[in-house]
Amino acid sequence: MFLIIEKVSYEGYYKMDVSADDRYRTLEKSMKKLSYEKSALIEVLHSAQETFGYLGIDALKYIAKRLKLPYSKVYGVATFYNYFRLKPKGRHNVVVCLGTACYIKGSDKILEKIEKRYGIKAGETTSDEALSLLTARCFGSCSLAPVIVCDEQIKGKVSLENPLCDIEEMIK
Repeated sequence: MFLIIEKVSYEGYYKMDVSADDRYRTLEKSMKKLSYEKSALIEVLHSAQETFGYLGIDALKYIAKRLKLPYSKVYGVATFYNYFRLKPKGRHNVVVCLGTACYIKGSDKILEKIEKRYGIKAGETTSDEALSLLTARCFGSCSLAPVIVCDEQIKGKVSLENPLCDIEEMIK
């Protein structure tokens, strides 16, 4: 996926009234505390994600302007690190472990069943924003393989036949 931003001028590519949104004031305080240092980009992105819940295009453009960085640099850093989200996460989150022990015990098949049931792929959120599906390399709970995490609760020895029970219950 490519994102094309038309840059009219440095000042011209961010035209939004941020004064009406308190979240931008919070972000501004964070950047001011860090002296608007370009080297503080990752910390500013963390602050923005905490404030907004995710890193939307408007927030990324605002950060680029305030830190005097090219938008491509800010977007590149935000997309490089797995921690950052560019879309809102769902009200509920499911993370499927794809580490070696879980994979051997069928976590790939569990992931496929969840994807098929909810019509999303790993890294996506359902259109009603009820559920986000993520993957992880390892939770360190190999003795419980296969493992999924539902809203920060570890579910071990997940059934290959019906891995959806816990998820269905969670999003009721």
